[in-house]
Amino acid sequence: MVNRTALLASLALLMIVSIVPAVQSQDRFTDNGDGTVTDHELNLMWSKTDNDGDVDWKQAERWVLYTFPDTLVKKYPNWRLPTLEELKTLYVRDPAYEGYETICGQNVKIVPQIRISCGWVWTSDVEAITAAVFNFQRGIHYTDRMVHKRAHRALPVRELK
Repeated sequence: MVNRTALLASLALLMIVSIVPAVQSQDRFTDNGDGTVTDHELNLMWSKTDNDGDVDWKQAERWVLYTFPDTLVKKYPNWRLPTLEELKTLYVRDPAYEGYETICGQNVKIVPQIRISCGWVWTSDVEAITAAVFNFQRGIHYTDRMVHKRAHRALPVRELK
């Protein structure tokens, strides 16, 4: 009888542990229904999607500042490239979360409210001719020359006031 009780308690605990990250993600992020997602923990607003194409760092910066959907720029000012630390918070480390496959064929583990088209996203963290890139397939970051495109994307973010 004790073994059965312990087994049931273990199963219940396992179910709770596997559900908690999804619930926390839902509580932390709100899809605003207008192409944006609000991050209540960091007080940020993210674009729900990236630029949907290979860009070098300069092109990513220009896309965020000048080409990013005009309706969102008019509605919400001050869009920019995210910092490395901000991007790291979007990566889902939970091994139970399978993520989703992007259009470039990578499986990424980013919060489900945000849909990127490939796994590498430029950051605003620059040094000389390099910038930091976050890889949502592996959950790692590295620096790359700003002139490289290699399936890199731009994901706009802005601070909430």
